[in-house]
Amino acid sequence: MSVRVSEELVRWGLRLFLSAKAIKSPSFPNQQLAHMRGSVGSQTRQLDVSPVGSVRFYSRGRVHSEAVEEEKRLSSPVGDSALSTETLYDEADSGQAQKRSPFSDLLQPCGSPSDVLDLTLRYSPNVREVSNCLTHMWSVTKKMSEEQRRFELQLMFEHPAFDPFLQKAMKRVGHMRSEDLAYSLLGMVKLGVPQGSRVVQTFLRSCQENLNDFDEKGLSILASCLEQMEAGTNVGALKEGMRLVVEARLPGIKNVIALQTMMRLLGKDVPLDLKRKIEGKALSMTDKFSLPNTQYMISTMAAMGFYSKPLLDICCKTIKENLNGIPFNRLFKVLHSCRELHYRDLDLLTDVSEYVASILDMVLFLSVFESLAFCPAALMEAFVKKVIADPAALTLKDLLCVLKVYSSLNYDLQQHRRQFLESLSQALDSYLPKMSGFELLKAVYYLSLLGHFPSAPLEQLLQTSTLEKFNSTPPRFLPNQERMFQTVNLCVGLERPEPVAVPPSLLGDPVPSSLPVNPWLSQGLQSVLAERADTTLQEMVVVENFYLIDGVITRPPPSQTSVPEASRCPPAESSQRIAVISTPLSGFCFGTSHPRGSLAVKIRHLRILGYEPVLITEQELQSEEKRTDFLRGRIFPEYLRSDAQPIGSNGDLEDGRREPHLAQRSQPGES
Repeated sequence: MSVRVSEELVRWGLRLFLSAKAIKSPSFPNQQLAHMRGSVGSQTRQLDVSPVGSVRFYSRGRVHSEAVEEEKRLSSPVGDSALSTETLYDEADSGQAQKRSPFSDLLQPCGSPSDVLDLTLRYSPNVREVSNCLTHMWSVTKKMSEEQRRFELQLMFEHPAFDPFLQKAMKRVGHMRSEDLAYSLLGMVKLGVPQGSRVVQTFLRSCQENLNDFDEKGLSILASCLEQMEAGTNVGALKEGMRLVVEARLPGIKNVIALQTMMRLLGKDVPLDLKRKIEGKALSMTDKFSLPNTQYMISTMAAMGFYSKPLLDICCKTIKENLNGIPFNRLFKVLHSCRELHYRDLDLLTDVSEYVASILDMVLFLSVFESLAFCPAALMEAFVKKVIADPAALTLKDLLCVLKVYSSLNYDLQQHRRQFLESLSQALDSYLPKMSGFELLKAVYYLSLLGHFPSAPLEQLLQTSTLEKFNSTPPRFLPNQERMFQTVNLCVGLERPEPVAVPPSLLGDPVPSSLPVNPWLSQGLQSVLAERADTTLQEMVVVENFYLIDGVITRPPPSQTSVPEASRCPPAESSQRIAVISTPLSGFCFGTSHPRGSLAVKIRHLRILGYEPVLITEQELQSEEKRTDFLRGRIFPEYLRSDAQPIGSNGDLEDGRREPHLAQRSQPGES
């Protein structure tokens, strides 16, 4: 027993002696790494390996004299001997350390980074255990609260063993396996070790030099780490090297998560041909996609800026079939990713909206659906009832979000309209004393879009003390502010029983009257009206200094002669002025022809002003051969061809689709 104890004492004494010699200088052992060569290094630009020294060696400072002394020390036989002896000890000991050293067993109970560092003072970790220490330090901190994490990390940076531990990690970097390299680098980044420090840059260089030795798992870990690192010369060089490796190894990747991690690393600047290869590889692995894989694939494609409809369709199909098994936060992320990719699946959006309608907190989902221009009827109906039941539960942020969503989507509140709007007004009144000027403007603007004008917020907005605050608005926000004031001014002027006016100084400039004409629409309208001598056409008409109408068709008043009921002109034909408006599809709720937002208000106001609006989309004008017939049928429905699909009395087509215009016209002979 005494002999064994003596051997252990000698071994630990030798280790402490060697460690003490190595810790004397915190500089990077440049010559020791000079012989290392990586095959990838020749394909990418060389990393910046300028010697960096500092008092605490994970800082960014440069001390040239220390670097020179370090070079001299490492070039001496003593320096080489110390490093090689320690390395040989680790190599010989690493395979058996788990069996005879208590280090690994003692590491698991450590509950903080400081506990781990205390352990490294008692037991010197070998090459593999250095990586395990960093990983364990990160894993225990990520489970802490934000405040506790900050406190523990501060203790870690101030711990006397932290610098020596990182120095040991830096010295042994050349003898680490690729997986340990990646885990160590990830651990340091997660722990907040400055990314410009020598230890992090040393690991970046070693990763590049050994990149061809990384297996699929190691590449995946490294990709995850680089995704979270700041841009820099060394990080950029390693990413370029990884792109080459990923492209070369793409056919052999078998793990879905590894593929997704590498896709995120490649980023948005990937060449199109490589994106197509990735798409083909992902499509070949769809049979291996788990439910989380499908969700993560959509967010990964958003991170890459890569739109692949076949891949998105497959992922969304899986999500639709398993909605009950997906947490709400992941559903929310999926919808946000769909928005970034400009991808919309009507069935997916409908299913998600109906599913979310059963949860308590719906505001976030309402917001993301609104950003997708999709009207989730089931969700909006359920939320209306919730607000009516308890309007006081809405926070100010939630209230502004709800007002924005319902005004933007132009949701038909039906019999709940009065109760819902009064409930929102009641909630808004309670927040008036604490609202900023711009929050108040937004609230009144959204209510105006809804056609609701409660007195308290409007009067507070138009007070001199409130209006003066808008005089200091930064120039970049002025156009949006002026547009909102113009809309409020027009709404209260046309719709409020007791109209009030916004000061002209806040309204900005009116809409210019000399705007370019839509050539397709202009040509089509002139062709339609050429055969009708009783009509006139005015193009690019500005109404109320705000609304632009592409074409106003004026017709004579209908004959007062009594005619049989069945042969009377339909109501739309009795209109004296028809306002033809060219509008993008974005003016409608997705999947419908239901106008939303400012377009819906424009339609409402034009009706008040005596116009009969007819909406035309760019897509409907693209066919030159059918353009004239299409416009004739839309503007003068009595000329619809006999083979045209009839329109029901409610404005819907017989197959249930909405006719893509707002004017609700009846066929000749209908009541």
